[in-house]
Amino acid sequence: MNTFTNEIEMYEILNANHRDPHHILGMHEITREDGSKCLIIRAFIPVAKEVYVIDANNTSEQYKMERIHDDGFFICILENRTDFFRYKFKVTGYVENEWLYFDPYQFGPVLSDYDQFLFGEGNNYEIYNKLGAHVIELDGVCGVLFAVWAPNAKRVSVVGNFNDWDGRRGQMRNRGASGIWELFVPGLRENDKYKYEIKTKYDDLLMKQDPYGFYCEVRPNTASIIYNIDNYEWHDDDYIRDRDQKDEYNSAMSIYEVHLGSWQRGDNNSFLGYRELAEKLCDYVTNMGYTHIELLPVTEHPFDGSWGYQVTGYYAPTSRFGNPKDFMYFVDYMHQHGISVIMDWVPAHFPKDSHGLARFDGTCLYEHSDPKQGEHPDWGTYIYNYGRAEVKNFLIANALFWLDKYHIDGLRVDAVASMLYLDYGKNDGEWIPNKFGGKENIEAIEFLKHMNSIIDQKFPKALMIAEESTSWSGVSTKVEYGGLGFKFKWNMGWMNDFLRYAAKDPIYKRYHHNDITFGLIYAFSENFILVLSHDEVVHGKGSMIGKMPGDYWQKFANLRVDYGFMFGHPGKKLLFMGNDFGQFNEWNDGVSLDWNLFDYEKHKQLNEYIKDLNHLYRNERALWRNDFGSDGFEWIDGNDFNNSIVSFVRKSENPNDNIYVVCNFTPVPHNNYKMGVFDGGEYQQIFNSDIEKYGGSNIYNPDPIKASSDGWNFKPYSIEFRLPPLSMVMFKRKTW
Repeated sequence: MNTFTNEIEMYEILNANHRDPHHILGMHEITREDGSKCLIIRAFIPVAKEVYVIDANNTSEQYKMERIHDDGFFICILENRTDFFRYKFKVTGYVENEWLYFDPYQFGPVLSDYDQFLFGEGNNYEIYNKLGAHVIELDGVCGVLFAVWAPNAKRVSVVGNFNDWDGRRGQMRNRGASGIWELFVPGLRENDKYKYEIKTKYDDLLMKQDPYGFYCEVRPNTASIIYNIDNYEWHDDDYIRDRDQKDEYNSAMSIYEVHLGSWQRGDNNSFLGYRELAEKLCDYVTNMGYTHIELLPVTEHPFDGSWGYQVTGYYAPTSRFGNPKDFMYFVDYMHQHGISVIMDWVPAHFPKDSHGLARFDGTCLYEHSDPKQGEHPDWGTYIYNYGRAEVKNFLIANALFWLDKYHIDGLRVDAVASMLYLDYGKNDGEWIPNKFGGKENIEAIEFLKHMNSIIDQKFPKALMIAEESTSWSGVSTKVEYGGLGFKFKWNMGWMNDFLRYAAKDPIYKRYHHNDITFGLIYAFSENFILVLSHDEVVHGKGSMIGKMPGDYWQKFANLRVDYGFMFGHPGKKLLFMGNDFGQFNEWNDGVSLDWNLFDYEKHKQLNEYIKDLNHLYRNERALWRNDFGSDGFEWIDGNDFNNSIVSFVRKSENPNDNIYVVCNFTPVPHNNYKMGVFDGGEYQQIFNSDIEKYGGSNIYNPDPIKASSDGWNFKPYSIEFRLPPLSMVMFKRKTW
């Protein structure tokens, strides 16, 4: 054995157990017995027959390495050199092939102590610029810096198509207490595939996808792919400037919820790519008058049937539809056409797939170790350990990542209720109370507050939306005022009451009138979004048109008045794809929407109705100006249960802009329906769901209606008008 090579360390390298391979591999200075110094270079190249060291600055300087172990351990003592220099290996393999590359082990560490400190504190909010795989230039040499957090691993290697997936060859340097491992590998390129091979403390070998990887193979393959996301040229400056000047609370928000994999498909039921989807989808939503799209999760996931809600690649847009720059193009294209992009985000749980975060370094790293804390029994997934700083950092940085790198306008945070409650989906004895004996998840609450506070600082216009299905107080209240800090909350209570009422036969609706009015009791307690989402048209619940009572004509009429009530009601709006043209089939994520229904008049008419309703909504300030305050709404008559009719007014700053909304939920027309109004003058019908254009019976009020001083509904004036069956009509005081 060469006296300048520590045998113990050499065998740690040979057995792939070394925690700091740079300590022995690479170029080092040694001291001879006489006190003089020289250089030694050590390398472990199992596939090499012969290795030469070549001075990168003077290629005529070549030194043959000596094999000192049959498994491929080589050394080269440079007797006459003490000057450190950049070098390459020229390797001849056993099949006579030859290749040249920079030795990774000649490069020093890259991540700073400060980066590691912040990560350990949970405050390195741009950790995605450090961990993962980054194409960089280091000391004039181009390559990729790999870094991963695996504090309990015995050894971590980066493996890929560039080293035959051999964990002996890409052994990484452990950075100590931070638990981070890193390795700079020169010469790698974009689209090279890689994983981390992790040796656990029990000597098990795990092959893991990069938690911070930017791009993944198309399922069922699971490797990460090297990708530079920092050189896309954005063209949405004008949009961003306009967005950042807008009051998001007092603006129109009509959201089209989309599952990209089934909105529209190509030949042979193939997926469309991000770029093609951008143009087709943008044309549709722009024409329809939607202001926002909300994407079911596009982060990488292994199983199509999870709809993206069981994520393995939190920093990677799914490769089903293209590469990361294709998704950037998608967002950019939407922005250039004035459409905001919201993305579903899933910090509540993650799947148990072996290549993902589960038991990442052989221990419960991202999840709790106790199943009573760390597992969702109903979903078969793991729960994040929100009390661990590095886990919080992973998630908070991920939220910021999509807002930063992909210009996403907002995140709809999935399953917030499951995060807030320790007993969510669990029976007695299946959960552990908090330190005060309660069921509230204190660590998750603090995580959400922390996340929303940081996002509010860095991206104050980001639309942070909570899917929270309980009566938790202050979900959309700022953190400094004791809330969770979200901007908006899905109104699940309204949705349940509304759908229950909508499905009733009109003859019974008088007995359930409270279902349609109860939501106004708490409508201003949160910043609500009214939602008719994907969850309401799957799993046997029936499509929206399928829920409607009555014959064929009545089904469409019912749906029109229901949508009309929704658009008049305080709160922002969300409709899932297919809802706006009356798809009869439940949503099926495996096929395209039933676009063939546009061959049928009723479906085209319903679609035209939603289009006109959207454009009216956007153009009439009263319908969105103050969704979250009681001065934006007033009942005219919310108690006409005998006729199943409700009437109310949406108010603007200028009373002349007020919109009176009347909804008749029965098939009974009223030729002289009387409604109280605030002011005298003439009132013009500005919208009617019953006109022929929408497939209605065409009962309408073509002429202005003069208000009478005969007060009604405790208002000083009144108007009488024709109220069609199963209809929503809107009136506005005539000032033109």
